[in-house]
Amino acid sequence: MSDEGSQPGDTMAERSVDSTLKHELLLNANRWLVTAGLMVFVFVGLLAASQISPVSLRSLLETKEPVHTLFQGLTTALITGVTLVVSINSLVLSQELGAVEDQRERLDGAMEFREDVESSIDAPVSPPEPSSFLQAIIAASEERARDFRSAVSDSHDEEFIDRVDDFTDNLTTHADTIRDDLENAQFGTYSVVKSALDYNYSWKIFRARRIEQSHADSFTDEARDAYDELLESLKLFGLAREHFKTLYFQWELINLSRAMMYVAVPALIVTASMILFFDANAATGSFLGIDALVWIVAATTTIAVTPFLILVSFVVRIATMAKRTLAIGPFILRESGRGEDIDWE
Repeated sequence: MSDEGSQPGDTMAERSVDSTLKHELLLNANRWLVTAGLMVFVFVGLLAASQISPVSLRSLLETKEPVHTLFQGLTTALITGVTLVVSINSLVLSQELGAVEDQRERLDGAMEFREDVESSIDAPVSPPEPSSFLQAIIAASEERARDFRSAVSDSHDEEFIDRVDDFTDNLTTHADTIRDDLENAQFGTYSVVKSALDYNYSWKIFRARRIEQSHADSFTDEARDAYDELLESLKLFGLAREHFKTLYFQWELINLSRAMMYVAVPALIVTASMILFFDANAATGSFLGIDALVWIVAATTTIAVTPFLILVSFVVRIATMAKRTLAIGPFILRESGRGEDIDWE
């Protein structure tokens, strides 16, 4: 039974086959820094293209109007982008709208879930903050894992004891790390969701079920009860993680909408100004060997596409998170650093 030997990494970064840099850019990096990086890439790319092009921009302006054509298209795109923002906000707000019976059902479901968690963590009232709520469930899974190890300590099946010891050591060590990461983490930032995603509860459920399947004859009533409570605490964490992930998606979409609206107005002023007031003949001279006209067009184009770059930087994180957490429970939908194949027999 080699499921322990083929265990994936504890954190999402360790489980990913992507490079560390790619993982940082997709998930961990500040979205505004990613946007700034994309702006630099666009700006430098336009300057490089002007140097590679066999025809200069100033020569093109003598026969065509590429600048006016470009900014007319960007103006249309910006207005369309504002419409997209309104659509995103409508989508997010639609989750909050409904008849009183729908709201009652949502409230009853939330209260029932909190009561289940309170029963699992042996607390009269569960913490209200997401980070503390997750910490409490993780602490409960730690305690249930230790109870499970204690319940099997007198077993005559040495392999059973060794596997439970290894499983418990891994779970408690990982849980301590995640609880430290969640300390003082504020919901609305990526840190809460990141810590929740790093706690590989689905693999822990899989390992616990493998142990139960392989050593069913060695389970006493006490061990069975401890195992059931451990499994329940891990399942509750999975539900809590999915709930907070959904809330975070809504939070980020709202932030995205606001950011795009803040940037769209200055960008629209820039594009309109380039159409109405820009005169190529007024841009004379050069800087670092590049025509001043190219510097102006590259800078204003970069400002004009900033709302789109903000959209890219926010959506790429949401899409990456969604792809990596499509399944709930012990399923592996993508290639990961799991190691050798599991011996199923």
